[in-house]
Amino acid sequence: MEISKENSEFIEELQIIEQHLQNFLAQKQMMQVELQEVSNALNELNKTKDEVYKILSGIMMKADKNSLVKDLEERKKLFELRISSIEKQEHILEDKTLKLREKIASGMKKENKK
Repeated sequence: MEISKENSEFIEELQIIEQHLQNFLAQKQMMQVELQEVSNALNELNKTKDEVYKILSGIMMKADKNSLVKDLEERKKLFELRISSIEKQEHILEDKTLKLREKIASGMKKENKK
């Protein structure tokens, strides 16, 4: 059975979208790991009464706890925003894949009737 040019193009587009979806999932996973690390660091910072240190370019330096907390909270918000953005893009791509799959299935039914 030969696939129509239109269905072939839909299949190609679907494969590209699925690759983009995989890339977004990988990015999201990396961001979630980073977010978890920042959250853990914030929890530990909030527990401690001791001096705190920050690593910059491989050098450990004494740091102000309040400014370190502020920096980590900003990073946490940034990661949450990025994850949210990726999730929105994921939903858009998932909708596109569903519609393309329906078009492909419909096209295949038409081709089979011929």
